[in-house]
Amino acid sequence: MPRQRLISWFFYLNLALIAALLGYKAYLNFFEQDFASAHADQVNAIESMLTERETYRFAVLGNINNSVGIFERKIIPRLNREGYDFIISAGNAVASGGEDKYRALFGTLSYLDMPYLLTFGPHEESRLGGFRFYDHFGPYHFSFAAGKSRFTFLDSTGTTDFGWQMRWLDEVLAARREPNQFLFSAHPLYPVDHPGLFGLDDDDDYHLENPARQGLTRQIEQAGVDAVFSSQAPLFDRQQHGGTTYITTGGAGGLVLNDDESYHHFVSVSVDGDEFQISERRLDIGQHPIWRTLESLWFFIYSLFYVGYLNFILIVSTFIAIALWLYKRIFTEQDYYPDFDIDPDAGGNTPLHVAMFTNNYLPFIGGVPISVERLKRGLKGLHNSVLVVAPGYPHQPPDEEADILRLASLLPMGRHKEFRLANIFSWRLVKRVRAFAPQVIHVHHPFWIGRAGQLLGRLLRVPVVYTYHTRLEHYAHYVPLPGPLFRNLISHALVKRFANGCDAVIVPTSSAEEYMRIIGVKQPIFVQPTGIEYARFATADSATLDTLRQRYRLEGKRVLVSISRLSKEKNIDFMLDGLALLRDSSEHDFHLLLLGEGHDHERLQARIEVLGLSKHVTLVGAVPPDEVACYCHLAELFVFASRSETQGMVVLEAMAAGLPVVVIRSSGIEDIVQHGVNGYKTAPDPQAWCGRIDTLLSDDTLKARMSEQASHCAAEHRIEQFATAVLRVYRYVIEARRKSHAD
Repeated sequence: MPRQRLISWFFYLNLALIAALLGYKAYLNFFEQDFASAHADQVNAIESMLTERETYRFAVLGNINNSVGIFERKIIPRLNREGYDFIISAGNAVASGGEDKYRALFGTLSYLDMPYLLTFGPHEESRLGGFRFYDHFGPYHFSFAAGKSRFTFLDSTGTTDFGWQMRWLDEVLAARREPNQFLFSAHPLYPVDHPGLFGLDDDDDYHLENPARQGLTRQIEQAGVDAVFSSQAPLFDRQQHGGTTYITTGGAGGLVLNDDESYHHFVSVSVDGDEFQISERRLDIGQHPIWRTLESLWFFIYSLFYVGYLNFILIVSTFIAIALWLYKRIFTEQDYYPDFDIDPDAGGNTPLHVAMFTNNYLPFIGGVPISVERLKRGLKGLHNSVLVVAPGYPHQPPDEEADILRLASLLPMGRHKEFRLANIFSWRLVKRVRAFAPQVIHVHHPFWIGRAGQLLGRLLRVPVVYTYHTRLEHYAHYVPLPGPLFRNLISHALVKRFANGCDAVIVPTSSAEEYMRIIGVKQPIFVQPTGIEYARFATADSATLDTLRQRYRLEGKRVLVSISRLSKEKNIDFMLDGLALLRDSSEHDFHLLLLGEGHDHERLQARIEVLGLSKHVTLVGAVPPDEVACYCHLAELFVFASRSETQGMVVLEAMAAGLPVVVIRSSGIEDIVQHGVNGYKTAPDPQAWCGRIDTLLSDDTLKARMSEQASHCAAEHRIEQFATAVLRVYRYVIEARRKSHAD
């Protein structure tokens, strides 16, 4: 366990380092002080320096490539120490034309004690870098005179048309008045003959191709240019053509092999009046051969990335994080079963303090609020203390504050403002929960208040249990995101990440457990259906039933009942289509009482009228929980079409009232409805669905047998059994937490 914890800490440390470096790169791009037209200041400095001077020295470097290890730490100190008057990059001073690379280069050049100039090369041009080069430094090609010398810079990338450049160059060279002519082109104007060097055997992109090369060399040699300096190739090369010396120098960084062909170096140019000398300066690290070999290997690996040290650390940290992730995936044993060495009964009958966090609660009527309320009642009946953290509502009971913390509403949501976005940022929440001192936190949603409960669990160092109530993918129409994106990716990723951040997960059915494992939940999972108030649904007051029959004019009718929120995910349109088919194909005079409210009420009422079902369907609206049982006892069958349930608690409640059920196959229904025993499950086919309803209405013996079986099934899901089972889950996670800390 300590080893696994160390690996986890190392993994998160790398993630933190990656985030910090990415943040720093963002800072470089968007917040660091800007710089513009740097070449204008540098040219002025060089011209002023060389006024009335005939003797000076400058260094030429190629392929700096943001190299910190070579350029900043090795070459710059040497240039400063040896007193060069200025330096010139022969091209590829940056690893790429990204904004962060230019800013990093600008910071590196600030260590120089002398002016500098950059030749525009292919790396400067890459990733739209040409725009940045122009803004930060100046034109791609330019020329100026200083100290009896002319310095001319070409754009060998082709960003500037070569025809235009040759016309411009002809005018520059024709007006020659300076005795020394130095020209800079990032691409060599003649091929470099080093067949054994990696990268130059089968790739001619390192030199300028015809016909531009032939035209430029003809102009240069006819005008008597003294020397042309280039980079691109990671080596030093010197050629003579028509009286012009062509120097290739690519040893200031980048892809340097540190062998006899390719090594780190720069070029020194000494000017004395009309004379000049060009010499290679090889970088001698001056270390023991073993250390030199090791550092050469380091520089080779380092150079492969063409980056500064911060970017190199970012890349290495990313690879380490990936390696740790793969290690954990491949070599860490995964045990998806609960730890059977943990005794959930170790705590005996000692009462627990349980804090429950839910995004909706009574008086809002829904499956989750009812489930939470029943669990609270069952736990308190077993002498445990419970604190429910829930949103506040306008008409909530005034006498409940002893065991419920109502959070102020930030934003009502939904067409009828039935959902409340609670203020989870209140210090009152932390203070009240801390004072309650929960031994376990039970969250009922994977976001908002549920997420607050998870974070408080970490803060207070108590285990967190999550109950998976809701198939989020069926609620994509409530989320301000593209439906397929939320339905197919975000919803499942949200549930997976949240569940894996808890100590255990409770699911109501085996099919829900299978879903959890498929999406990648690794924490212990306990299958525990939500309890129902069996006794309350098993009986009903006859006088109340008579009143309801008169209110809805049900005499002589075959009554069906359904309980559902009136919203898209409940698939009520399907149910109406099925009932329209039943009306046209069956001899039974049926009437459906649909209990529940929602933002689709008006639309569904209009559709009922369009389908001609006004005499067969009544939208009852919201019904107090204490009256739901009476409506069930009015009916002969319970019908349901939702496919978004994780359990279908209303189905169990109807079965407790002795009603056979006709439902559509779905994950929440599959485990509680036994086809042909306590009801029927059909495919999402209105014809098949209404056919099963007609079968039950036509066979009283079959209906009576299924009614008895439905009642027996519901009796196994009493609240008392539910609360006892959940209490054992709590004790399990408490003991598991204690055991892990002991290890």
